[in-house]
Amino acid sequence: MGSAIHLPANAQPDAMGADCGCLWEGSFSEVAPDSDLVILAKVQAMKGNAIDLLPERILKGTLWLDTLRVWMQTRDYCRPPAEAFPVGSRWVMALSQIREVPEDGFDPFTPNESFGRKDDYVLSSCGGYWLRVNGNTAIGNLVPGTPRFYHQPDMSPVLIDLIAGFVAGAVSQDAVIEASRERPEEVDTLILETRSFLRGQENWLPKDDTDGNVPTSEPDKR
Repeated sequence: MGSAIHLPANAQPDAMGADCGCLWEGSFSEVAPDSDLVILAKVQAMKGNAIDLLPERILKGTLWLDTLRVWMQTRDYCRPPAEAFPVGSRWVMALSQIREVPEDGFDPFTPNESFGRKDDYVLSSCGGYWLRVNGNTAIGNLVPGTPRFYHQPDMSPVLIDLIAGFVAGAVSQDAVIEASRERPEEVDTLILETRSFLRGQENWLPKDDTDGNVPTSEPDKR
């Protein structure tokens, strides 16, 4: 596999949401284009069945707030549990905005355990609606063919910039699929060794002359 991803002790289980009974809606690359908001964010706080996110980058949609609240699992709602997104962790999420709250969706006596508030957001567990972020890459149920309800598949981490390009329509799904293919560890080792070797040869490589042309060797005068 590619670069190691260090997961916390309470990392998400391999499968999540399969027991909810909802139909699988597709991988991240299939559900993100129709989501209201796609965001790279850090979990700032957890309150009941909700988490507060600190936005880092908007991949799709518009957000005018410094933070946003995302409502998770409670009752029989098909959403992942808030505990699966610990404070300090970073994620790419494809979210749906709450436009209407059902009559029994909000209990003033338990305001932090509810369906959610109007104009807040929810995260569904019926598709690849979230990706775990590590540095400038992400892993998760990203591309078609990933087992349903599995969010930590064997794959190569994919650059956030590439995912953002796909969401913006500038990068093809095939490019994302290719980037996510798991590489044998030997290939990654070879890539790193090659990069290290090239950096060590910088002083030996020919430099451009003042005209921008690579100098050629002088002719053999023998």
